[in-house]
Amino acid sequence: MKLLQDLSFIEMKELAARYGEPAFRAEQLYSLAMRHKEFDEATNLPKKFTEALRKEYFATALEIVETYRGKDGAEKYLFALRDGNVIEGVYMPHNYGDTLCVSTQVGCRMGCVFCASGLNGLVRNLTAGEILAEVLAVNRLHGGTPDKRAITNVVLMGSGEPLDNYDNVTKFLRLVSDERGINISLRNISLSTCGLPDKIRALADSGLHVTLTVSLHAATDEKRSALLPVNRKYNIASVLEAVGYYFARTGRRIIFEYALAEGKNADAKSAEELAELVKGINCHVNLINLNYVRERGMRGIASGEIGEFMKILEKRGISVTLRRSMGNDIGGACGQLRVKYLKEKDATAAKNATCGEEE
Repeated sequence: MKLLQDLSFIEMKELAARYGEPAFRAEQLYSLAMRHKEFDEATNLPKKFTEALRKEYFATALEIVETYRGKDGAEKYLFALRDGNVIEGVYMPHNYGDTLCVSTQVGCRMGCVFCASGLNGLVRNLTAGEILAEVLAVNRLHGGTPDKRAITNVVLMGSGEPLDNYDNVTKFLRLVSDERGINISLRNISLSTCGLPDKIRALADSGLHVTLTVSLHAATDEKRSALLPVNRKYNIASVLEAVGYYFARTGRRIIFEYALAEGKNADAKSAEELAELVKGINCHVNLINLNYVRERGMRGIASGEIGEFMKILEKRGISVTLRRSMGNDIGGACGQLRVKYLKEKDATAAKNATCGEEE
């Protein structure tokens, strides 16, 4: 089965024509998809048309099956895909607009040693429509429509490496920013990557000028390779060269993410190395105090140590902030909810199998 939300407006027009429907049906069909509605809710479409479409398409790519609400207003969602896989997203309310963090893959193959997303490896890429559906489903949940959005900002920082799913992610960016749809400005979208230089250059040339956020996490190849295995293939120098190209093509300031991990990259020497590395780059450093993931066994650092790290960067003239951590009480770190769900599912299956044997 195909997904209606994978289609652009032009593709919707082609679909309507294939079924012998007039061109205006494409606008009605596109509105249905952008409002995250099922065929049963299509009151302005002929029943014969929707019944025919049901045999070929799912109207929506996913549904929200669990919602966890944090004390700080954050919400975490478990999305069920049509093939039975699950992904997650996080809603973060802010005074400047409400942000949704979306996943781009089921699992991840980057193998970052502190991240829950890749614990079970990469299962598959998400389609453009599946990524879009995360935004549309939460927008609808919060009472939004394409004309009056409840979600104003999107960050591609959930499970998966966005640039490892380049074609689907770039189509998603076109769909989510389409003025006929939910029309979220590319300037309000951030894409977080471990640093795949060829894809960074391709993104720079694509015209899709989102905010590029690079997961740096260390300032020397030795330290970074120990945290991010991808650095063994694409070292820091190659990533920074691609970042320079992105800035030259887009004029967008680069964001470097730096997760502070106890005993790994959070001492004064590491701060000095980081300041030296990024000086002269039009950038901002976004420090993150590492969320504890039990399966990884790595921890963040004390608030006083964070302050000392920041002072070193500030004295060297580096723009730096500590990212506000939201959703900690609901497993806010990428992949934690999915891992919990899969473990519970496996435990239930094992229990049911045992019961069957006893019978």
